[in-house]
Amino acid sequence: MSGYFLYHSIGMFPDKQQRIAAELNRFATAWGREDDGQWGYALEQQCKFLEGWRAILNAGEGSVAQAESVTSALYTILRGLPEATVRGGKVLIAADCFPSLHFLLAETIRRLGGELVTVPAAAGEAWVSDEQMLAAWDGNVRVAILTWVTSTSSHRSDVARLVAHGRQMGTLTGIDVTQGIGIARYDCQAIGADFTIGSSLKWLCGVSGAAVIHATQELIARCTPELRGWFSQQNPFSWDLDAFEFAPDARRFGNGTPSVLPAIGSLPGLDFVRDTGLEALAADNAAKGAELADWIAGSGLRLLSPADAAQRGGSLMVELPDSMDATEVVNSLRAQALHTDARGRVLRLSPGIVTGMEEVTRLTECLSSMLGQKAEV
Repeated sequence: MSGYFLYHSIGMFPDKQQRIAAELNRFATAWGREDDGQWGYALEQQCKFLEGWRAILNAGEGSVAQAESVTSALYTILRGLPEATVRGGKVLIAADCFPSLHFLLAETIRRLGGELVTVPAAAGEAWVSDEQMLAAWDGNVRVAILTWVTSTSSHRSDVARLVAHGRQMGTLTGIDVTQGIGIARYDCQAIGADFTIGSSLKWLCGVSGAAVIHATQELIARCTPELRGWFSQQNPFSWDLDAFEFAPDARRFGNGTPSVLPAIGSLPGLDFVRDTGLEALAADNAAKGAELADWIAGSGLRLLSPADAAQRGGSLMVELPDSMDATEVVNSLRAQALHTDARGRVLRLSPGIVTGMEEVTRLTECLSSMLGQKAEV
């Protein structure tokens, strides 16, 4: 895996296959045992997953719940708020958000009677700047969805500054932390957003289906989620059809029978990040990112990520020239055991702990060779 540059997609760590297999084997043993301990085991493991996320976010007790995806997490919040929250007002999001969130908002905000405002990047810029967001953010913005680190440029927003502005405007503010969590420090209490949503899939090295919602106690009290079920209750085993009552904490964001398997499959990744330490992981990524950035600066390619490492996440994105077919580039690199991907002509490079420094050099040499061949043609 030393040629792996896909942490923006799926995170890796040493012995990942074996460690996840061992965790899932323990699940299979408990789930297949002919006794009554299956749910006790499974829910205890889900609790470990939520506690792992709570530690990473520096979140308060009872403030984190599991969701199927970041998109479903956002839907749960929006449809849990009183409808008057959005009706007649604006919902703000940047154009370089994760597209799935925009797909959701386009229809959901229309149904709620609000206006979706999508903030574009300035002409010639590769990301939506904090200044662009602030310029579009007035007192009629009821909800703002911020992207901490973008998946298209790795631009890192100053979310604390944006949240502070939102507080002045009377806006509910939520942050998608998916592309930054696990490679940069995020403290939900210090930042102060009303809610945070994120996935275990990227730098946290988990599996799909293991997203989370964090919400402040004030927001939890305001939310009565439309999508609800027996696990939304303080006591899931209260089956009185006329006495449904939401749990007083983030458990109200649950609904039907919980999907415990993704949480269990994500435990080894969470444990790895915790045991290795965020500082060590960030330092490793920074060294590899610096070598990539130095090569890009001399390559003639356009860097689509901030040149200042402090203003980006763990990835670097470059724009391939019109003369190069991105699919051919990715396939050629794959044939040499160098794993990347592209969105349009944007080549995305995300080195992590399993990525060898020597493979960073080999990647740049391969790309240099491809560029040279195109120049000769």
